[in-house]
Amino acid sequence: MKISIYETIKLLKGNQTFTQLGFSMLLARLRNQYTQDSSEACLRRCSDEINAFLSKFVKVMAKDLESIFKFVKTEDGHQILTLDETSRMINEGRLLHISGSEPLLRRLPKGNWIGGSTEFFISDEGGFVSGELLFVTEFPFSEFKFITYDAIGIKNIGNDAYEHGFSLLVLPCDCPLHQEYAENASTYANLYMGNIIGWVTCPGGADPSKKNPLVVNGQLLEFYADKAVVLHIKVPDEKYIEVNTVNIFDQDENSPTIEFITEGFTAEKCLIDGKERNLAEYVLENKIDTQLPLVGDYSGHGINISFQAVENGVVKFFAPVFLGIKYKIAKSIDDYEAAFQNKISKLSTKSVAFSCNCILNFRYGRFEGKKTEGFTGPVTFGEIAYQLLNQTLVYITIQD
Repeated sequence: MKISIYETIKLLKGNQTFTQLGFSMLLARLRNQYTQDSSEACLRRCSDEINAFLSKFVKVMAKDLESIFKFVKTEDGHQILTLDETSRMINEGRLLHISGSEPLLRRLPKGNWIGGSTEFFISDEGGFVSGELLFVTEFPFSEFKFITYDAIGIKNIGNDAYEHGFSLLVLPCDCPLHQEYAENASTYANLYMGNIIGWVTCPGGADPSKKNPLVVNGQLLEFYADKAVVLHIKVPDEKYIEVNTVNIFDQDENSPTIEFITEGFTAEKCLIDGKERNLAEYVLENKIDTQLPLVGDYSGHGINISFQAVENGVVKFFAPVFLGIKYKIAKSIDDYEAAFQNKISKLSTKSVAFSCNCILNFRYGRFEGKKTEGFTGPVTFGEIAYQLLNQTLVYITIQD
């Protein structure tokens, strides 16, 4: 059995001991190297040396192999893998969700997988940015279907879902389909009768403006910048499925109530405590921190709408605002990481089948190297829990 890149990281950062002298000494040296140089090149060299040793001395390592594989084994199906390791899983016929850079996604073989472009991730070891590794989630289910939707067909997502299952939606940002889903998903037939979860893909790369956000239907090996791909999965009837979120923001009770008179991704005039005002002027005059989202009250659930820009008398958002929803500015957060850990510590992560987190949380919270325990996956330009969300961690659990 070969140790993957993801498993190598766990081994190098662990503190377990082994009976075989040579392996213990080798691992001590590699741990020291990785502490000094945590680059992908160093990680690959460490992984190659460990696998070469285990392959050559498999009999000598008999006493230690069981404890090694028990320690590094991924129980929840979420792994950071190389292109070769991911390709091997696809060729074995496994049902996968894969996120990574566009060049890597384009080199993967055809198979039972759905994917999207991002170079931002959160693993068990913390947030990181990479164009050379892939985040892979495996689903242990045998009945499924892949459907590609355009901006007209996407309204059927709820009708196409299995009676008992979930639907993983991946759609590209900044296209008519993105806008259509964001503005109209709440009106789609049977949207809330299924378990719809997903994410909006990122351009990625050093210069995102020169790259397209892509989604991939791996069964067809087709790439889209203007269509969505959904993996509908049937789950055994005895399993309990739930879509949920981790949102660290609450409405600030000192904020005025903001109501909109038009819907969409932009706003000029609105009602602030019942009085018509230009929202951009209000934000600038009151020096509102636009790293804090608007929080809408959805029957007791806070739904975030993040600020994209305030310019020329117009406020641009990363998700649409809606009529009939009462919004307030979010309460200030002193410590992003602590706020997430406080929320997460109250949750069971054992049955998390998929999760993703917002690029704004990653940036504003400086999540590189920081963990969100038990919630790993791609970092996104929008999160989907039925509808499009912002600055939110979205996840789905499947349990007995």
